[in-house]
Amino acid sequence: MAINPHNRKPLKILSALAAVTLGLYGLLFAVSTWGDAQWQPKLGLDLEGGTQIVLKPVLIGNAKVTNEQLTQARDIIVQRVDANGVAGAEVTTRNSQDIVVSMPGTPDKATEDAIRKSSQMRFRPVLAAAPGTNQPAPTTTPSGTATGTGTATGTATPGSEIPTATGTATTAKSGLPGAFVKGTTEPTPGATATPGATATTGAVTPTTPATKPVDGSDLAYVTDALAKQFQELDCSKPGVLDGLEDIQDQPLVTCTDDGAEKFILGPVEVRGDQIKDAVAGYVPLSNGQPSSQVEIRLSFNSSGTKDFGTVTKRLVNLPDPRNRFAVTLDSKVLTAPVAQAAILDGQASITGQFTIDSARDLANQLKFGALPLSFTLQTRDQISPTLGSEQLRMGLIAGIIGFALVFLYSLAQYRALGLVTVLSIVIAAGLTYVAIALLGWSHNFRLDMAGVTGLIVAIGVTADSFIVYFERIRDEVREGRPLRAAVDTGWRRARRTIFAADGVNFLAAFVLYLLASSNVRGFAFTLGLTTLIDLLVVVLFTHPLVAILSGTKFFGGGHKWSGLDPERLGAKAHKARYAGRGRVAMPKTASAVSDGSAL
Repeated sequence: MAINPHNRKPLKILSALAAVTLGLYGLLFAVSTWGDAQWQPKLGLDLEGGTQIVLKPVLIGNAKVTNEQLTQARDIIVQRVDANGVAGAEVTTRNSQDIVVSMPGTPDKATEDAIRKSSQMRFRPVLAAAPGTNQPAPTTTPSGTATGTGTATGTATPGSEIPTATGTATTAKSGLPGAFVKGTTEPTPGATATPGATATTGAVTPTTPATKPVDGSDLAYVTDALAKQFQELDCSKPGVLDGLEDIQDQPLVTCTDDGAEKFILGPVEVRGDQIKDAVAGYVPLSNGQPSSQVEIRLSFNSSGTKDFGTVTKRLVNLPDPRNRFAVTLDSKVLTAPVAQAAILDGQASITGQFTIDSARDLANQLKFGALPLSFTLQTRDQISPTLGSEQLRMGLIAGIIGFALVFLYSLAQYRALGLVTVLSIVIAAGLTYVAIALLGWSHNFRLDMAGVTGLIVAIGVTADSFIVYFERIRDEVREGRPLRAAVDTGWRRARRTIFAADGVNFLAAFVLYLLASSNVRGFAFTLGLTTLIDLLVVVLFTHPLVAILSGTKFFGGGHKWSGLDPERLGAKAHKARYAGRGRVAMPKTASAVSDGSAL
């Protein structure tokens, strides 16, 4: 049987929707079979229960925590555990001192580590660097002049050539890989170092106490006591940095977080809270395509841009390892890249021997690591759901009742045409389900009771769109138009109203999502998601299906149970007969308002 030419375009649109639906369910099948996704949506804290972690601030001496510090720390931890606001985590303060983190389910190790690493992030210039195990102490004279050689002999790490800002190649230094590149650079002809500044890799030249440092990279910070502490430090010993005192305006002797390298670092010159954003990705090639080299792109706020530019302008002129800028978290060095250019616009890039996963982990630490206080884990407990499965069951029953009422109303008002409403809601429900399940896998979206409420409200929002469309079609039929013409004309008029109504709903959900707390955010997110799905279903399913049905004898002929009976609707010319392929032949009378043809 030949396909009606008028149905070809609607069939193509329906095929596109089927392809999208099958693609989403296929993706869910793949990530649940070979990944860590699950077919059921993840549930929130109020429906599933979860884990509660209490963090206690680490205070030195008689120091006290302020409300401002605690609030800032709480806000940053919220970003760490629930940056998108859809994971259902709750972060509160207690006793004006502790921070309580409640997360649904059992959080993975990465999430717990992100919470426990809740200390200050700082940028310090490197004064000396050496392997993490003990090295023989250098011979020094009382005047502070080294008798041995002071030239660095660091070996290159294979495969770590990094493009500099001027396009030439250099080799990453030993120890932690990486280099600061990109940004607005400033030429540095005639590079000079601070007087008496020799490269130091293991061999440290202490200075006399009377020497006053001129900047953060000045070796005047390296006293005899600091040099001895550096030489005796063995990063391979467990707990070697326990009790380490990290003072902003003082040098620091510390290790990398893996113990592979140890450092003497100058005072803090850029703080972690001056980082505006940190994103991991691939270095683009000259043609704009991504290369295989991974980078971390940093951007600083206005004060950070100024401070970072001043420091890199100085470091680029210094010998190895004092041309490195260490990033510390928990007083341990995360990375110590080489400053290869004076970066003055606050847009830097760290490149080196990163994998994309390690770069993303480091970017998250850089972005969400700037807490004003250090915290230690006090307790970790399992908590029960506040609402539980009974409330979820009642919510689902409420949704089923709402669906049944819409179904009955559609049948009573639109007869068989109401079945299109029911099918459209079923399609929308299927797309919503797979979307929520996939978001649970990709963004840790958790469905709480507020989110369930948003889904129930969405049934009415979806039904509104169909009512607007169907009423426009019926208005056109009342005017005496053939059903095919009534479907197309009614759609052109109805879609403006549908788009405007859904646009208002989505805007309201978006604003509510931005301004509301975590519980209400679940409602706003599901309401916004279902509004977008409503538009998708109306455009790709409801309108094409009605266009196809208008070409059948039952609907096109205006059967009394079709919901489009001209006589029942009070059409101007209601004595019609079905002429095949969606055409309605009208009697040729003075009152007839139709030529009997279809599109």
